[in-house]
Amino acid sequence: MIELERIESLTNSKIKLAAKLHTNKYRKAENLFVAEGVRLVEMAAQSDWPMEFALISDSAMENPRAVAVVEQLQEKGCPVYQVSDQLYDKAADTVTPQGLLLVMGFRIFTWQEILKSNNDDASAPLIAVLDGVQDPGNAGNIIRTADALGCSGVVCLEGTADIFADKVVRASMGSLFNIPVMTGINPEELRDVCQDNEVALIATAVDDAAVRHYLADYVSPCAIVFGNEGNGVSQKMLEEADQKVYIPMTGKAESLNVSAAAAILLYEAFRKRSIL
Repeated sequence: MIELERIESLTNSKIKLAAKLHTNKYRKAENLFVAEGVRLVEMAAQSDWPMEFALISDSAMENPRAVAVVEQLQEKGCPVYQVSDQLYDKAADTVTPQGLLLVMGFRIFTWQEILKSNNDDASAPLIAVLDGVQDPGNAGNIIRTADALGCSGVVCLEGTADIFADKVVRASMGSLFNIPVMTGINPEELRDVCQDNEVALIATAVDDAAVRHYLADYVSPCAIVFGNEGNGVSQKMLEEADQKVYIPMTGKAESLNVSAAAAILLYEAFRKRSIL
């Protein structure tokens, strides 16, 4: 059994910091966030993202899988501290914590990284754009889907949920650490980059100019824009779009959840690229 330095006090700076990072204000002030849970920390440990320190509870030390992750973190030079279950609960965000959390640093990506193909079989970038997607679960799920289907990157426009929020990180199921993500981008910057790099902007919309989603060209370089849960893609992005698409439906539901719509469109792009 490995031996770790213990933290015993609720007033310890690391306990206080981890607890504060569950709020957007402190994440931005510190440029840090929390990945919580054994699976998430496993994936974070396999990435090249910056890591500050980890906390593991006494109960989690009985879990061989958690201990294996701790050993991996130590090998990478990340400090790990053992705490009582009660103290861990003060630093954690989840209702039923697994007893392992990792405080991590933000990673800033460039347009060059976003535009680089993430799929050896693809010759052109495929970018998922979140335009005011505010639900953390939806944002995290779209990042996960983009990762699974070989997108070169995810771009979050202004007004989109904080990708470093606890619920977004958990919903991404570790995909946040696998794919380049840019945040706080304004529509004009996205438009200019796409124009300069001959990347078509495809927006999901329901109007007379929209075509069925499977008729669009996803093989050429493209960025697919997914809009706000209540209002859809913003008027600004609709005006900038090179093409508009919609998903045909026959049931009585008025619309699809944005993460479901993203899965359908990104899979169609994946399918078309895979059969070439």
